[in-house]
Order: sequence, then structure tokens, then C-alpha cells
Amino acid sequence: MLVRKNVTSLAPALAAVILLTAGCGGGDEAKSGSGPASSSPTPHGYVEGATEAAEQQSRLLLGDPGSGETRVLDLITGKVHDIARSPGATALTTDGRFGYFHGPDGIRVLDSGAWMVDHGDHVHYYRAKIKEVGELPAGAGTSIRSDAGVTVTSSADGKASVYRRADLEKGALGTPSPLPGTFAGAVVPYAEHLVTLTAESGAPAKVAVLDRSGKRVAAPEAECEQPRGDAVTRRGVVLGCADGALLVHENDGAFTAEKIPYGEDVPTAERAVEFRHRPGSSTLTAPAGKDAVWVLDAGEGTWTRVRTGPVVAANTAGEGSPLVVLETDGALHGYDIPTGKETGATDPLLKELPGTGAGGGAAPVIEVDRSRAYLNDPEGKRVYEIDYNDDLRVARTFDVDVRPSLMVETGR
Repeated sequence: MLVRKNVTSLAPALAAVILLTAGCGGGDEAKSGSGPASSSPTPHGYVEGATEAAEQQSRLLLGDPGSGETRVLDLITGKVHDIARSPGATALTTDGRFGYFHGPDGIRVLDSGAWMVDHGDHVHYYRAKIKEVGELPAGAGTSIRSDAGVTVTSSADGKASVYRRADLEKGALGTPSPLPGTFAGAVVPYAEHLVTLTAESGAPAKVAVLDRSGKRVAAPEAECEQPRGDAVTRRGVVLGCADGALLVHENDGAFTAEKIPYGEDVPTAERAVEFRHRPGSSTLTAPAGKDAVWVLDAGEGTWTRVRTGPVVAANTAGEGSPLVVLETDGALHGYDIPTGKETGATDPLLKELPGTGAGGGAAPVIEVDRSRAYLNDPEGKRVYEIDYNDDLRVARTFDVDVRPSLMVETGR
């Protein structure tokens, strides 16, 4: 395995240390677990069984659907952890800490041992041992959405169940609480509530805000035709609709829903239906057909269509960073979002592109954090680390012993 050391500025780390000790009052808000009984004050940000760090502790979860082999790549140490197999897994998702391996009969939950707690004005980063949690009973098409308090499974038939996050953090699934009724999309935890869509037969879906037990507490006046896709941003929950998106926002306990229209007629095949973004960012990306990418700025309430080459995967860190696109030539291309101008490209990194031809398979993905992007190369059995702010420079290359067709990043 070739690993070149990732050198970063010490300033953010020193700032983080200062904020960890003086940034906010009260340790209870940051706890993910209970500290030992003691007459001494619990250190701010203390989490039992975890080590707090001054910088992001990123790890990549990797899965090979063909063999079921799974790995965890620690991006701080460069070490690859061999963990139990996930036979039959066809998709892999994450909430920033837990990896969810989606199979035909259930979803395996893995605690990656890397996560962050965002207090708004400062962030805590943690690392702990990787551990198995269990398997959620779930059929094909089940989605998972989480926040610091709960994890919600939404099945293809519109049913949803709530799991206590504290149970998962202790290494157990716990007992789920089914939500009453059925829903027209995923149930998304947000602002200590649940945001979702409900629909009567033949009518457009409408936004509903529930408390954690499933009781409706708000119904912002907004409709969503043919809902597909959702994302949580600092600005609120984005819900994809046929004519654009809805942004559901909370302010002092009141919920509003704002329409963000495309501003033009968009064919069904060119709609944004699967959003990708850097966690914490309000800039979302989604393929816009075969040769373009939608960029949604949820803060400004605007869509930008960036014309590219044939798209395989896309993502951006937002906040002035380039749009990074993997195209069918196997190279990464960078685009300036406001102008649509191509700003750079790598040499071809992937010689074969699964998921783009008749053979199917999971297409490669681009994971993005505050300083790097990660691209998985299943056929080459490697992962590329890209400095997207330095002309898409390949900063490190990680060789692994499995085909990493499935990949997510945790610790962000």
C-alpha cells in the first residue's frame, strides 16, 4: 500500500483545541455516552470509550458486493482493518458514524469508531474501536436517516420505525418504535423533530413535521409532486420534487417550507433525484441527465446546471470549491460552478467503470470533506485521495485487497 503523509495546517487543530476547552458551557450536550460516577467534574466533551482529537478522524468503509468482503480504511494512520463479511450487500450508506450495509433481507450496522459532534460554533472529533452493532430487519428499498438522537428506517411500503441512537452507540440495536401511518418519502430527523411527506391517493405529497413519537406538530403549506431524494443541510431539509426542491427550515420552534423551483421545464430523466454533498455544507449536487450536473445552493435558493462530459459521479465541498466530476473517460474533472468553466482534469484514474455499462454493478462515488475528496477504483483495488483545491492533485493512493465497489466516509 502506498501512503503519502497528509500534511495539514496546524492552525485549525490549535483553534479546535482552544475551543474544546473553552468554546461552550456544559459537558452534557456533547455526550454520546455516560461517564463514570465521580465527584470530579466530567471533562467537557467526554465520551466513555472514545478518544477526543483536535482534528477530523476520517475513515472509509469499503465493501465488495461480489465477495462480501468489507474493510475499514483509517485515513489518519493509513491502516486497513479487516472486518466481518457482508454477503449480499448491494448498497452502503452512512450517517457520519455508522455504516449501513443494505442487503435483501436486512441492514447490517457497523460502528466505524469515527465521528464528530457539531455544536455550531465549534466541533468535537472522536475516535474509538470499530464494532459490530447488529442487523436491522429491513427489506429492499429501505432507507436510513439519523441525527444525534434517533435513527429512522423508512421502508418501500411507506412504513417507518425509530431507533434510539444511544442504543446504537452502546453497540445494541434496541427496540424500535413504529411510527403511525404511512409516508410518501423518507422520514428525516431534523431539529429534534421528524420531517417527511404524506400523500393521499392521486394527490401531491405534502410536508409534515412530527415529534419523535410520530405525532404531527406542524404542516407547512407546501406540496411536492413526485418526491425523490432528500438531504439535510445547515439551512434545513431539502426534498427533491418534480419542479425543483422544497427547503424545510426551523426557526425558534416554527417550521416553514420554501419552494426552490428549477425555473425551467426539466424532463424526468434530467431531474435531481439523488443528492450528494459535504456534510455541513448547503451546496448539493445531482446528475442532470447524462452530460450535466445540477448544483443546488440551498442558502441562496438557486439551481445551477453545469454542462460537463458524460457523468459517472459528482460532488463538491461548496463554499467556493470546484465541482468535481468523474466522467466516462475515467478522469476527474473540475468545474467552476458560477461560470461552468472547466478548471482542470486528472489523467485517467479508472481504466474500467462499473455501473456504467450493461454489466451493471455499483458505480464509483466521490466522497468529499473539508480538505480532500476520495474516489474508489473497484477494478484497480485502490482508493485515491484528491486535493481538490490544488488542481485535483492525487495526494495519496491506498491499495487494498478487495474490490471497493461500495464506499462511504465517516468521521465528518
